[in-house]
Amino acid sequence: MKNWLQLTLISAFLTLGGCKPTDHGCCDPLPDPYDGYTQYGTPFDKVPTPEDVVMYEVNPLVFSSSRDLQGVIDRLDSIKALGVNTVWLMPVYEKGVDRSVGSPYCIKDFKALNPNYGSMEDLRELVEKAHEKEMAVLLDWVANHTSWDHHWMQDKSFYAQENGEVIHPPGTNWTDVAELDYTNTEMRGEMISAMKYWALEANIDGFRCDYAGGVPDDFWRAAIDTLRSLEDRDILMFAESDDYGLLNEGFDMNFSWAVYGAAWNVWNAGADARQLFTAHLDELNNLPQGKTAVRFMTNHDQHAWDGSPEEIFGSNKAAFGVFLASTTMGGVPLLYNGQEKGIPYKLPFFTPTNKAINWSMNPAETVRHKKFLTAYNDYDALRGNTGRQSFSNADVVGFIVPGSDHKALIAVNTRSNNETINLPMDWRNSQIWDIFSSDSTSTGTTLSLGAHDYVLWIK
Repeated sequence: MKNWLQLTLISAFLTLGGCKPTDHGCCDPLPDPYDGYTQYGTPFDKVPTPEDVVMYEVNPLVFSSSRDLQGVIDRLDSIKALGVNTVWLMPVYEKGVDRSVGSPYCIKDFKALNPNYGSMEDLRELVEKAHEKEMAVLLDWVANHTSWDHHWMQDKSFYAQENGEVIHPPGTNWTDVAELDYTNTEMRGEMISAMKYWALEANIDGFRCDYAGGVPDDFWRAAIDTLRSLEDRDILMFAESDDYGLLNEGFDMNFSWAVYGAAWNVWNAGADARQLFTAHLDELNNLPQGKTAVRFMTNHDQHAWDGSPEEIFGSNKAAFGVFLASTTMGGVPLLYNGQEKGIPYKLPFFTPTNKAINWSMNPAETVRHKKFLTAYNDYDALRGNTGRQSFSNADVVGFIVPGSDHKALIAVNTRSNNETINLPMDWRNSQIWDIFSSDSTSTGTTLSLGAHDYVLWIK
């Protein structure tokens, strides 16, 4: 029996009320938690707490003209300058060829890098330099399936089967990948071992887990317990799911699909703007204590299949209003891969492609993203989930929130018409600091906003 199988079974036992690894004499001897891997470098000691994460998703395929990890390394300063403290790399592993459609989520080897992206030394350099700039690094992880030419295919018991034949994930059209069988404890052990490989050998700080709801909860419990058993290491775990139950299995955050959906309805379908705050409150009521959700106005799926933010919301100005309102209500801000440049075209993540980000375009977009995220990091009133008080109407999203030293007011016009809204009483005839104009000014009793205008005030 392999060490990883032992550790998986021990973690499962612990979740059923057994002893803890620190209860010596009960579970001793534990298997070697390093599984023969070597710790590269020093574990990062500035991993942000979940509620303080500002995340940037990188698609290496289009992030630079070189389409590799070096292209990411070369722009780490620019990512940091936005106010980011966590970088999420889309899958960097060797991709399958058999039945492939070019997806990076079709993985041939969980412990090998895509040779087009570079070497282990390149990934280590990326992580080291990110850590020097006080940014954590998350890898994208795909636990539900593999490519059809993964070496695990030598043992079909690792895979789900029907009539003796390996199948693709049920209920999907993902015919380029093969469904794994989580009743196989040896496969579970190998999967956890592969996750630990990157935590140790590349010194990464956690994982964004693709299609997390497709994998049994008890696997995630064992995997996350195991990763967090490593010495002197904080691990961030992000589930690609809106299943709040996964947050009870050890994940720190999930995707805020409900708030994104509400924003889409408000900005694009003319729904009452107060629906956005209602969606926020509904999510807040479902989040377990100490957990959070990732708020976004675009990500790799939206940008590849639905359109650019400009195409989806009508303009970059409107899209920025979605980002501002959604992220200051609560949760973790997520920027996707050039969002700060207002890319007007779709960014694919399948190959082949001749698309890449034009980093010289739309400098004004970068300026407003920097102003917002600088304020987000400077003022605790803009972070966290609770304390918001809405003064929204049918067309304007508006809310205020107290902080330890300052208060914040956010208002966003969701319409292409001019709109006016009454200010809360304690913000009338007040002296405030306007984040986007970088100026001090006085308020009246109402706030008039032009088409898709927005404000962020501090006092």
